[in-house]
Amino acid sequence: MHVLLIKLSSLGDIVHTLPAVEDATRRGITFDWVVEEGFAAAPALHRGVRRVIPAALRRWRRSVVGSLGEARAFRRALRRERYGLALDAQGLLKSAVVGRWSRSGDYAGFDRASARESAAAALYTRRLAVPRTGHAVSRMRALFAAALGYERPTGEPAFGVEPGGETGNTCVLVHGTTWDTKHWPDRFWAGIAARAVAAGLTPVLPWLSEAERRRAEAVAARVDGAEVALPLPLAEVIPMLAEASAVVGVDTGLAHLAAALGRPTLVVYGPTDVRLTGCRGPLAVGLQSDIGCSPCLSRTCRYRGPAVAWGGEPVQPPCFASLDPERVWAKMTELRAGADA
Repeated sequence: MHVLLIKLSSLGDIVHTLPAVEDATRRGITFDWVVEEGFAAAPALHRGVRRVIPAALRRWRRSVVGSLGEARAFRRALRRERYGLALDAQGLLKSAVVGRWSRSGDYAGFDRASARESAAAALYTRRLAVPRTGHAVSRMRALFAAALGYERPTGEPAFGVEPGGETGNTCVLVHGTTWDTKHWPDRFWAGIAARAVAAGLTPVLPWLSEAERRRAEAVAARVDGAEVALPLPLAEVIPMLAEASAVVGVDTGLAHLAAALGRPTLVVYGPTDVRLTGCRGPLAVGLQSDIGCSPCLSRTCRYRGPAVAWGGEPVQPPCFASLDPERVWAKMTELRAGADA
């Protein structure tokens, strides 16, 4: 069977979908994958994805009239062939509409209780119940199994992507995130960078926005030997991750991608929940804050307890006080030793 898969964003969500694609690929199923244009390089990593169909819904919304021609061409691309199934793995109204533009008579997605936006379920011909609890990877594997008619797989997920290339001597610091509460303190990043240099590694700080560039430059300025990456599209960031000797990150897409690529990856979790979005991979570890209000799943810190500090200075957000550079680098050292064993 050939399936039209709609999973538009975000990068972390796309990575969490790869094990479900791998499950289906092992059963002879192939995919055309609709994804936001900026993330198109990620689905293309998987051998079961025959064609990536880039969408630009975010950009088109900014100029509806000026984007009509491009949007029509996108819709024609969806209708180029009749799929055995269209599967919306996003669960949003916008993703559900995209699937309706295809020529598939069988259109599956989450039911009202399972979808992120319940109204999306009205557009499917088959509505599938998937528990909202549990890890994102497990939810995706359950959805695909129900939609495609095979028993839900168990065991550790396989992402079906190969890193390629030779491992270098870099430690990639994935510091960028859109949540203020997920920002690890700059001095903690500097602490990790200094420890990486002492271990003979070159700390590299990628960035995707001006705010991230400023943070990367501020951290690099504190540590001799740290480097700020050039502005690169995702297709060129992937090799950087794949060749890294170590990756330290917050709960964000690039860190999840590094874990999927099999690199020693450590992700710190303050407001988000390692049980729901913990990094998965053969050499991946997520460290959860031990503060009482973590995980709060909030973009705004509501901590009202006593001040918490590390190294004699207050830590903000306070949930990261227990996830200090010393603890994180000690765990990374263990991970790297396991990779070399």
